[in-house]
Amino acid sequence: MSQGLYLSQKMALSQVLAPQLQQSLALLQAPTLELKALVEQELQQNPVLEETVPTTEADKEETGQVGPDPALDPTEPPADVRFDPATEKPSQAPVDDFQAEFERLSQLDQEWRDHFAQTNIPLRSADVEEEKRQFMLDSLVAPASLQESLLEQMRTSSLAADQQPLAELIIGNIDENGFLAATIEELAASAQCAPERVIEVLKVIQSFHPPGVGARDLRECLLLQLERDQRTRSLEYRIVSDFFEALSRRRIPEIARGTGADLDSVQEALQRIARLNPKPGRDVETAETVYVVPEVFVTRSGDDYEVRANNDHLPHLRISNAYKDLMSQAATSPEVKNYIREKIRAGKFLIKSLHQRQQTILSIAREIVARQKEFFDKGVAGLKPMTMAQVAEAVGVHETTVSRAVSGKYMETPRGVFEMRYFFTSGIQTVSGQGLSNTSVKEMIAEIFKNEDPTKPLSDDEVAERLKAKGIVIARRTVAKYRGELNILPSNLRKVY
Repeated sequence: MSQGLYLSQKMALSQVLAPQLQQSLALLQAPTLELKALVEQELQQNPVLEETVPTTEADKEETGQVGPDPALDPTEPPADVRFDPATEKPSQAPVDDFQAEFERLSQLDQEWRDHFAQTNIPLRSADVEEEKRQFMLDSLVAPASLQESLLEQMRTSSLAADQQPLAELIIGNIDENGFLAATIEELAASAQCAPERVIEVLKVIQSFHPPGVGARDLRECLLLQLERDQRTRSLEYRIVSDFFEALSRRRIPEIARGTGADLDSVQEALQRIARLNPKPGRDVETAETVYVVPEVFVTRSGDDYEVRANNDHLPHLRISNAYKDLMSQAATSPEVKNYIREKIRAGKFLIKSLHQRQQTILSIAREIVARQKEFFDKGVAGLKPMTMAQVAEAVGVHETTVSRAVSGKYMETPRGVFEMRYFFTSGIQTVSGQGLSNTSVKEMIAEIFKNEDPTKPLSDDEVAERLKAKGIVIARRTVAKYRGELNILPSNLRKVY
């Protein structure tokens, strides 16, 4: 058989999510801020949808717009759509005379303009307001990154014009901590120049702010900072330069013998070294501010807690009156009616999906609060192990639904704002048979290390024994794992002489 490209037909069965189901899952997974963008997109694509903005809570309750109407069923025909009479006109009502209303408002606007012109009071136009708003947004200055700061210093430095491309290459290879991530040989190969030329330009960059930037390792970073402070003749400079290995292991007697200084002088020098910045790039790099909107609010009510959904930022949608009136008119063609019928069905499904999203998140949040009541009473020590499968079984949904519902969602509680995933942790069984979350165990380990004697730091085995005395049996390697996650050094590096 000859080789080549051929077309062939075959039949196969495959599972594909319906577009409406995909939309429902996207609404469930999207946080509030993303949800508004998705709804805005639907408003642009579906002409029968319109958004209402209730002004007060009383108006919301009166009009029935606290959330999407759960009674709307997307499988029903459009003619039988049930709308709240407080917000929707009957389908037989005449269409409003928009032209007459527009002319009346235009005349009123002109009268007010004439009045302000006679009283010499300047009237702000929409263009002026938009210009001022844009000026305000343009005036907001974002903090410069480390690379941007170094590039700005490069332009005003003593580097020649032919050296600046190489300087840009070096700056591009400096990480967020301020260290040079590439070797001299790699930079020289990329720039197709001699390594000596790279070192010459690197020396200039290392004179930039912040002190220590551009260092190839921690030792060079500390030496650059000491040189900037003109402390090249100090004991700490000699320790970093000649005894860095012993310094990293805190072998103070070995450093004292090598430098000829007494233990007290070495200890004081180590304290001055500890004040240096091991990550100079962090002085310039600023973390991006993340804004979140809580999905639910948890408030204390006596000895219990009340969970309330955040509907303030939820878009309130309804089917436009104009299209309902158009459906009831005999002159409307069948093609137009079919188009409107499909759009109304899609709009009803969107409204129902929004309501289902709120109900699902609220039910999961209530189950979380019920299971983690001790956390809200006592703090992290009361956090219990909890899995998504347990919550899914209690709420009556699939485990993947819980995962989507809590993804990127936040809960405002009396103890602060927490991501809903924070409450799902695996646990450790205590001697008494009670479950204890990993987060609570980490908190206990951190408290043990905090209260230890600095001159006699505790080993991982000793911490495991102290936890065992409290009924928590974990292995030494588990303590070491949690200690590493807490950024706590081993005992030989924590010892203070």
